[in-house]
Amino acid sequence: MDKPLLLITGANGQLGNEFRDLEESRGEFRFLFAGKQELDVTVESWVKKIILQHKPDAVINCAAYTNVEKAEDEPEMAYAGNALSAGNLAEACHEANALLVHISTDYVFDGEKRTPYNEEDEVAPLNIYGKSKLEGERLIDEKTDRYYTLRTSWLYSTHGHNFYKTMLRLGREKEFLAVVSDQIASPTYAGQLAQDTLALVNKTLIHQEHVPYGLYHYTQSGIASWFDFASEIISQSGLTTPVKPISSGSFPVKAIRPAYSKLDTSKWEKNTGMIVPGWKESLTQCILKMKGN
Repeated sequence: MDKPLLLITGANGQLGNEFRDLEESRGEFRFLFAGKQELDVTVESWVKKIILQHKPDAVINCAAYTNVEKAEDEPEMAYAGNALSAGNLAEACHEANALLVHISTDYVFDGEKRTPYNEEDEVAPLNIYGKSKLEGERLIDEKTDRYYTLRTSWLYSTHGHNFYKTMLRLGREKEFLAVVSDQIASPTYAGQLAQDTLALVNKTLIHQEHVPYGLYHYTQSGIASWFDFASEIISQSGLTTPVKPISSGSFPVKAIRPAYSKLDTSKWEKNTGMIVPGWKESLTQCILKMKGN
């Protein structure tokens, strides 16, 4: 049997690049990487053409519109990048009998709860980004049966633009950092998410284990505020820059964020048998990789 072919969309973003980094060590798969120039997922005919031409066994969708603030001014672009594109992929995957793995967000919740959100909890996004991601989830559920939608939170990586890299840079440049302490979730290392996504695809496609399709919450374990996360980044990176907690009201923003959006990963752990590592432990892995580059 041929090795399963995985099509990675959005291959030049932070998560897409983590899959690129794993290609060499995951010899059980063949990989086809498509950045926006190779495949614009908002264009239905393009999506169908690529998927029907290459016939991937699975599509891992890392393509997304992720600028939470700009989404408030560009709702049409956010919906195209997060909803329309998800629908296009789901339809083409259904036609080609390919598995779809799609990445979604904790921002589908309003943050009113004070215990971790599970997959059954009511969704009520507060901003355009969250609303567009939720619409993408709905379109996938409507158009295909063979899918895993993985909601995650506060994704960071050694690649691209993200909170981890920003704090590292500012920690070297500034006398002190002021970071929001009243938003709570769980930082998630994109490298670990990529590894565990491939482990999931390996289980279902190669070992043909039964992991029920549908919606899963995937983040690292433990909870943190942005202040906690920044403090840990500074500390683990060997910097001494003071980090001061501030309230989110100190930063005027267009997009309202949920105050609490920790996700409950027990369904993931039960159905996949994979335990998610703690967020501090995963940050250590990210820092080690950064030093190795």
